[in-house]
Amino acid sequence: MPRVVHFEISADDPERAVEFYGTVFGWHIQKWDGPQDYWLAGTGPDDQRGIDGAIMRRDAGMPPVINTIDVESLDATLAQVLANGGRVAMPKMAVPGIGHMAYCFDTEGNMFGMMQRDPSAA
Repeated sequence: MPRVVHFEISADDPERAVEFYGTVFGWHIQKWDGPQDYWLAGTGPDDQRGIDGAIMRRDAGMPPVINTIDVESLDATLAQVLANGGRVAMPKMAVPGIGHMAYCFDTEGNMFGMMQRDPSAA
């Protein structure tokens, strides 16, 4: 069953947000060595319940928090989203070395992400 596996928190000043979440909650946060400003947030040990996430620079078209759901087939799940009244907000894109993802809206207008893991994504 697909589960929420990642969250994203947007911020006007990501460095300030990194400091806040690191200090308040003790999260281990490090800047991702990728094509955009993105800070990966480890929220606890792997053997403890919970998910990890990230802090990213705010984009006016994105909500303040986005949950990402792990799916086996992004193409098939995108088709299901559309068939059931959802909309695609940002089409399928590669995240180098991680996989493919897309952002969608549910029937209530809530944005969510979907990720298909594929380390060969480029």
